[in-house]
Amino acid sequence: MDFHRLVGLRSHPAWRLLQADSAPLIISFLNRAFILTNQRSIAAEELATRLDDYLHHLRESTGDNKFPRKGRDYLNDWASGEQGYLRKYYPAASVGDEPLFDLTPATEKVIEWLSGFEQKQFVGTESRLLTVFRLLNEIAHETEADPQLKIDRLEQEKVALEQEIARLKNGQSAPHDPTRVKEKFLQAEDTARHLLSDFRQVEENFRHLDRGVRERITTGNSGKGQMLDDVFSEQDAITESDQGRSFKAFWSWLMSPASQEELQQTLEKVLALPEVQSLEHDELLGRIRFRLLEAGDKVNSTCAQLVEQLRHYLADQAWLENRRIMEIVREIEQSAIAVRQKPPPDKLFACLQPYKPEIELPMSRGLFRPALRPVIDETPEQGKASFDSSVLYSQHYVDERELRARIRQALQDRQQISLSELIEQYPVRKGLSEVVAYLHIATESDRAMINSDREETISWKDDSGYQKSAGMAEVLFIR
Repeated sequence: MDFHRLVGLRSHPAWRLLQADSAPLIISFLNRAFILTNQRSIAAEELATRLDDYLHHLRESTGDNKFPRKGRDYLNDWASGEQGYLRKYYPAASVGDEPLFDLTPATEKVIEWLSGFEQKQFVGTESRLLTVFRLLNEIAHETEADPQLKIDRLEQEKVALEQEIARLKNGQSAPHDPTRVKEKFLQAEDTARHLLSDFRQVEENFRHLDRGVRERITTGNSGKGQMLDDVFSEQDAITESDQGRSFKAFWSWLMSPASQEELQQTLEKVLALPEVQSLEHDELLGRIRFRLLEAGDKVNSTCAQLVEQLRHYLADQAWLENRRIMEIVREIEQSAIAVRQKPPPDKLFACLQPYKPEIELPMSRGLFRPALRPVIDETPEQGKASFDSSVLYSQHYVDERELRARIRQALQDRQQISLSELIEQYPVRKGLSEVVAYLHIATESDRAMINSDREETISWKDDSGYQKSAGMAEVLFIR
C-alpha cells in the first residue's frame, strides 16, 4: 500500500463510487437489481422501469424529493465514461436498438466489500482452516518428486478407506455434525458468489484486449502481416497465460455432460438436507450451473468478437488495397490520354525489363486415366442387430389439435385453468411428449400465460404403469 499508488487509486471507479454523494442510491439499487437476482445483463427499458419504481418508493419512505430525475437519465450517467459504475453495450446478435446494462467489476467489488460489513449468521473458522490445510497438502503432494513418498501416501489413504468401509459394514456410521454442514454450505455459497464475480473481471480483461486491438488497428502504420503477427501473438499469450488456461479447464469441465449431471445431483442432495433448509440463503447454488454457463458464454462471446474484429480488419485492408490499385490504373490511363496528342520526341521514353515467356505445350500434359473400380469377389455377411429394434416401430404421435380441443372444452364453464387441473380432467396418455406439446401450445398462444414465480407438478403413468412426475412453472390457459 504505497502512498503514490493510493493517490492514483483515487481515480478508480470503485473509489469514486464510494465518494459519490448518491452512493447509497447507486449501491442499494444495483445490488437489488443485479446481485440479489443473480442477473448478469438487463435490458435498458426494464432496468429504467425498476429504477423509477425504486425512486418512487424512496420518495414515499423518506418524504423528500432528493432524486427528481428519471431512471434512464441516472443509468446513462452511471454508465458514462466519467463514472463507470455500469457498462452499457449493444449485444452482437441483437436485432433491435435497445442496449443492455451490466455491472462493472469495480462496482461489484464495492458491493462485495460493503456486504462484508453485515452481521453473518456465524463465522465458520473450522471449514476455512481445513480448506487452507487441504490446499496446502495438495500442493505439497503434487510437487513431490520422490515416487516412494507418493506411494506411501496413497497406501495410507488406502488403509484409511478400508477401515472406513469396514466400519460402515459393521454398522458403525458416525452421525454428521449439523454445525459443520451449515458452515461448509455457507462457505460453498460464498465461494460460488465470488466465482461469478470473478467472471466479470475475466470478461473485462478480454474486453481490454479487444479495445487494445481496435486502437492498434486504427492508429497503426505497420504492414498488415506485422500487425496480424502482433495481434495473434498477444492473443496466444493471453490464451496460454495462467488465467487463460484456468478458464479453458473450467469451460471443458462445465461443458461435460457427466460433470453437469454430477453437479446437479450433488446440489439436489445437499439442498434437501434439513440443516441447509433451516439457513437463510438465496437460490444462488440451486441455479449455479446455469449462472456459470451464462457467465462463461459471455466470456466466449467477447473472444468471438475479437476474432470477428480481425476478420473485418482483413476485409477492410483488402478493399483498401484493391481501391489503391484501381486509382493507380486510372492515373496511368489519364497519363496515356494526356500524351496521346503530343507524344514525346524520344520514342524510348519508357522501358520494361525483358521477361521470359512461359511456354506450356498441350502435348506435355498427361493423358486422362479413369478411376479404377474395385471388384469385390465375396459378398459380405449380413450382421445381426445387438439391440431390440421393436422400439423403432412403437413411436406415437401427439395431435396438438386434440389437445387444443381439450383446452377449449375445459374453458367453457370457467375463465382459466392450469395445466395440472387440465391433466386431472384429461389424464396424460402419451407420456412426457404430450406434456411438452401442452407447453408448446402455451408458448405460441396469446391466451396462455407461464408464471415462473410459481411451480406445479404434473403426474402421469407410463406404458408400464409406473407413476412419473415433472416439476415446472405454472401454466395457465385463459378463455
